[in-house]
Amino acid sequence: MNPERTIVIVDDDEAVRDALSWLFSTRNHPVRTFADAESFLAAWQPEDFGCVLMDVRMPGMSGFEAFSRLKEAPYCPPVIFLTGHGDVPMAVAALKQGAADFVEKPFSDNDIVDLVERCLAEDAERRRSWQLRETVQARLDLLTPREREVLKLILVGRLNKQIADDLAISMKTVEAHR
Repeated sequence: MNPERTIVIVDDDEAVRDALSWLFSTRNHPVRTFADAESFLAAWQPEDFGCVLMDVRMPGMSGFEAFSRLKEAPYCPPVIFLTGHGDVPMAVAALKQGAADFVEKPFSDNDIVDLVERCLAEDAERRRSWQLRETVQARLDLLTPREREVLKLILVGRLNKQIADDLAISMKTVEAHR
């Protein structure tokens, strides 16, 4: 778990925001709150937030709509939906779309803290994988078209001599591209 990742609470109910903010702050987790999905999305940066607790029904944009927008970004942290008016089809839909969980209000303080801490740990692992993929992709983007051709043949197990024959280039050129 990365304690520096901020827990985000997006809920139109100020009492819920305050209670959850206090709860996580007492456990030494940084917290940021938003009264609506629009202000959250305006402030959202993938590197800042480790877990999002989001109300399903809010004035303006719903939690589901905000989640859809988050999923369009290069990285989406775990999202836990909170609702006082949920039903089974709504919960199933949220989980099928990739939500980390769906929790009905009122909930147990200890259960929500445990859930968020599991999500933060999951986020740390997923984030490492995502950053590694981003780094590899950035390096691949630097390759010339010929270097990409050589790389593809290396990855399928071809030897330098075979690659040179396949691409009609010298072995020294293959070695230089490697």
